Amino acid sequence: MQRRPRIGITMRIEPPTDRFYLSRYYSEAIEAAGGAPIHISLIPKEDYIDSIVEGLDGILLPGSDSDVDPLRYGYQPHLELGTVQPIKDETDLLVIAAAERRGISLLAICFGMQVLNVSRGGTLIQDIRSQVHQAIKHEQGAPRDRWSHEVRLLDGSYVGELAASNKLLVNSHHHQAVQMIGDNLVASAWSSDGLVEALEDPRPEKYVVAVQWHPELGWDKDPFSQKLFKSFVNHAARSINAADSELVTTGKN
Repeated sequence: MQRRPRIGITMRIEPPTDRFYLSRYYSEAIEAAGGAPIHISLIPKEDYIDSIVEGLDGILLPGSDSDVDPLRYGYQPHLELGTVQPIKDETDLLVIAAAERRGISLLAICFGMQVLNVSRGGTLIQDIRSQVHQAIKHEQGAPRDRWSHEVRLLDGSYVGELAASNKLLVNSHHHQAVQMIGDNLVASAWSSDGLVEALEDPRPEKYVVAVQWHPELGWDKDPFSQKLFKSFVNHAARSINAADSELVTTGKN
């Protein structure tokens, strides 16, 4: 029996207690899609990250209640900038770099999409409410899994093909957004106020997909979310197949 694809998920940090933690829904969605979720501690050391990522088939960058430090993309902090956790930024950036070197599949969610964009040289809107004219509400509150607004999907994009439509209803839990898009990324979804809601790497050999909403919330009731996690895990499984093929070719066992 072929093993499950190993999917690394970077954790969060709770400053008052110095605990690493992660919402259960990311791991449950990955497991239900056929993957084996593995939590990555926020230890921003390159040798540690390399040793962890070396044994993985995919990376999931989850949401976070912190903001990416604007100094990382050359901006001064806006008055409405939220909490910054350097240990989270540094670990996620090291994980992205390690995943890129190994060419493994990557799915990014909310904060994960933002830090991915910054890693590629992009910038962020630090506070939608104060910086975007006539913005819709992007911090919906409870219940967190309800759909709160529509996004328009790019024809021919990966998310568009999964949805089999040019629009999708999503939840929304963010006060920051992509501003300038980073290298080797293209926008593939937008909200009605023009904000980027999804990014993809257009290079055919890459699987890098990022969404601004939270597909892990209510994934068990949402067909699109299930398709997204399943397609990600299936792409990650290709690294297992490639490794098995190499063993057969070289005669190793």
